[in-house]
Amino acid sequence: MLDKIHSLLDEIENLRAQNAEELEALRIKYLSKKGSISVLMDNFRTVPADQKREVGMKLNQLKQIAQDKIKALKEEFENSNVQNTEIDLTRTSYPIPLGARHPLSIVKEEINDIFKRLGFSIAEGPEIEDDWHVFSALNFADDHPARDMQDTFFIQSDPQVVLRTHTSSVQTRVMQNTKPPIRIICPGRVYRNEAISYRAHCFFHQVEALYIDKDVSFVDLRQALLFFAKEMFGEDTKIRLRPSYFPFTEPSAEMDISCNICGGTGCPFCKHTGWVEILGCGMIDPNVLENCGIDSKVYSGYALGMGIERITNLKYQVKDLRMFSENDVSFLEQFQNAH
Repeated sequence: MLDKIHSLLDEIENLRAQNAEELEALRIKYLSKKGSISVLMDNFRTVPADQKREVGMKLNQLKQIAQDKIKALKEEFENSNVQNTEIDLTRTSYPIPLGARHPLSIVKEEINDIFKRLGFSIAEGPEIEDDWHVFSALNFADDHPARDMQDTFFIQSDPQVVLRTHTSSVQTRVMQNTKPPIRIICPGRVYRNEAISYRAHCFFHQVEALYIDKDVSFVDLRQALLFFAKEMFGEDTKIRLRPSYFPFTEPSAEMDISCNICGGTGCPFCKHTGWVEILGCGMIDPNVLENCGIDSKVYSGYALGMGIERITNLKYQVKDLRMFSENDVSFLEQFQNAH
């Protein structure tokens, strides 16, 4: 028995394997249930009593040496494979396609950055809102067309719950819970029940701004609008304000910028007028301030709002609004180098 043990020990110390199959064959030959070492273990019962102690120790040593040898060969084989390949098995698959920021995100961040430089902070609120924050607090009459089912998505189980139609609802929440001065911008997604086409969608994105303090005037609003237009579209950009109507501002206006494509000389994009409308604005109606718990005799303010898709169209000449929500990779890849 001792001779067989010594013989196997010599064999095991000289084992070599070139690949995984050879290594597995060696394991089976020596360490499986029918392997050489297992056979010796089975024959241990025939060993004379006076030799059992010595033979048992030798068998255990042989088994341990065999296991260590097989393990060492396996590690040597695996390390050799890693060194002989150019593939790092710990890396993700290659090549890795690089993503790009969505054009709406690029423009939204640019708008936010411009207003941050004017001292505005970002405020956000829920997309599922109640009637009071979306309409009533903002001076919308009960029979205002915006309350009609054609414009607003109502929650069927509760007609007082709606999908917000503008981010002005964030402004009402801030006015309710914050003492002036207030200087915020409210970016976010809004919803309106409109037919989807190249120029309209049932959801889109807005950024609205609100400034409330003592002695805020229309001149302050105009200066903020001029600064925004020049920062967003270039130093040569001109603006004009046209009288308009919004329930929550008085006086109200719509702002045009000189066409950034033709420089104001006239082209098909601006319908040969030289001007492109980009946002609505105005001085906050005193009723809105009072509805939100702000003394309109002490404070005044202005509000403005714009569609991010509209600004993105002007900046990148995207002609179909549906492209912004279709996740077309070829479309999104065009903005990898956009700033």
